Amino acid sequence: MSDDDDLFGGTGETRTRLPEGDGADGYGSRRPARGASRSPSRSVVTVIGVVVLLIAAIAFANRDDSSSDGGGDGGRGGGKGAEAAPTAPTGEKPVDGKGAAGIPSGFPKTQQGVESATANYAVALGSADMFNTSGRHTIVDAVYTPTAASQRKPELDKVYSGESFLSRIGLNKDGKAPNGTTFVSRIIPVGTKVTKFGGGSATVEIWYSSLFGLAGENAENPVTESWFTNTYDMRWVDGGWKVADFKQKDGPVPVGRDQRASTADDMAKAVEEYGGFTYAR
Repeated sequence: MSDDDDLFGGTGETRTRLPEGDGADGYGSRRPARGASRSPSRSVVTVIGVVVLLIAAIAFANRDDSSSDGGGDGGRGGGKGAEAAPTAPTGEKPVDGKGAAGIPSGFPKTQQGVESATANYAVALGSADMFNTSGRHTIVDAVYTPTAASQRKPELDKVYSGESFLSRIGLNKDGKAPNGTTFVSRIIPVGTKVTKFGGGSATVEIWYSSLFGLAGENAENPVTESWFTNTYDMRWVDGGWKVADFKQKDGPVPVGRDQRASTADDMAKAVEEYGGFTYAR
């Protein structure tokens, strides 16, 4: 086992096996949408490698041995969560506070509050701003516990600033997209579920789809869609919910329809015109 395996495969972490050799992705191929003109073999292997690297980066950067907890019981306790509730209006007003990097703040110490916080934090952690040093530091300080943030920043800097990593996902060494392309990194929450709540801590699962890649006529890594479920360990610290740790797994993945893939120009235009949501549930 290599040193990298030890870094990414600790107890409670997501172990990620990186591709070995040219073309040996080990993860299977995905059939392209009908009408797509791009040859799938090279681009699919490249995109799979991108997703694998991102998962590895997240797993590496999110190991936490701290066990800080907040104040008293914030609601129902116990290890079993309630049945999944539909994502529908609740009658409660959404938070109106805006923290660093435009991330909403002021989530209440309730189950709905921790679900909303988790969804918003996940969106920030999966955004393109994570590939910019100042943006990354702002997000990490805003969403992690102080202890976890101090540990994560140097680890994330090492991962996200690596020229080899940036080159593989098609970015320049400064983390910017090449001229004529738009870098896309977004996650879209589909639903959340609280599996543990009480005593100033909570465990929240979030199921989401992810858009990642470069939009542009000459982009070698086109924007693709993936599906994941993250499990977040949340702590009530200094009057707000913060991330202490999280794990990631693939799926559930829906059956894809045979829709014609959009052109690179249409994709770039959509990304620029449609802003992402900042509040969920």
